[in-house]
Amino acid sequence: MTTTPTAPPSRLPPWFKVRLPGGPNYARVSALARGQQLHTICQEARCPNLGECWEAGTATFLILGDICTRACRYCAVTSGRPTGLDLGEPLRLARTVAAMGLDFVVITSVNRDDLPDGGAGVFAACVRAIRLLRPSTGLEVLIPDFMGSAASLQTVVTERPEVLNHNIETVARVFPRVRHKGDYQRSLTLLAEAKALDPTLTTKSGLMVGLGEEEEELVQTFADLRRAQVDVLTMGQYLRPTKQHHPVARFYTPDDFSRLAQRARGLGFRRVIAGPLVRSSYHAREQIA
Repeated sequence: MTTTPTAPPSRLPPWFKVRLPGGPNYARVSALARGQQLHTICQEARCPNLGECWEAGTATFLILGDICTRACRYCAVTSGRPTGLDLGEPLRLARTVAAMGLDFVVITSVNRDDLPDGGAGVFAACVRAIRLLRPSTGLEVLIPDFMGSAASLQTVVTERPEVLNHNIETVARVFPRVRHKGDYQRSLTLLAEAKALDPTLTTKSGLMVGLGEEEEELVQTFADLRRAQVDVLTMGQYLRPTKQHHPVARFYTPDDFSRLAQRARGLGFRRVIAGPLVRSSYHAREQIA
């Protein structure tokens, strides 16, 4: 069944209403991140759940700077040529996590194709630093594809995070159009290799819908992820950050998400979280409970 309409929709449906950022915990998280010179993907990617998550005292931290070496057509993060590497970032991040008293943390990054290891060493250092200062904190790493480097993946997996996440983002046909420096099969291979390196590791991946895919292509992607032994699947609506980004081809309804989630569950995922405002790190701790 083809799901792409003849013209992109011009306004958000009513089920996208969210609370504006505010409240004491929001201010506290913002101040702590700013004071430690840390970035969050919540801000950089203009996440619609920012107000809810920050008021709940949680955040997804963006390491390795805020300039990405890729320019994916769906992403609001600034692209360009990064300068330098901040080796003090892992300790500042760990201090912030300890100060916030977080029980679960998601660490992600920009793509750093300019670095020999793609930034894997800094991911590993962040995990070690948090475990040193707050060993009770659960950790999810949302990693880039490291250009397919097995050694870089090994560097991260060796630190044994509770969850290793890498988002496939979209279906194979649409992938080159919106993520031209990535590779669909490379992402699947990374997820499969992570599970092979540590079969006890919980692996996770996420999809955006509304980029011009067909529903049967989504189901095929679910099957591809299960063949890579991915445990947890997230699925949410793509929202266009600016008019310069890829247009929204379709808004999926809550019923659409329920139907697709049911089909995904039938393939054997341990957990499927799907809905218009679902993002990869939204309620991350609850996703693996």
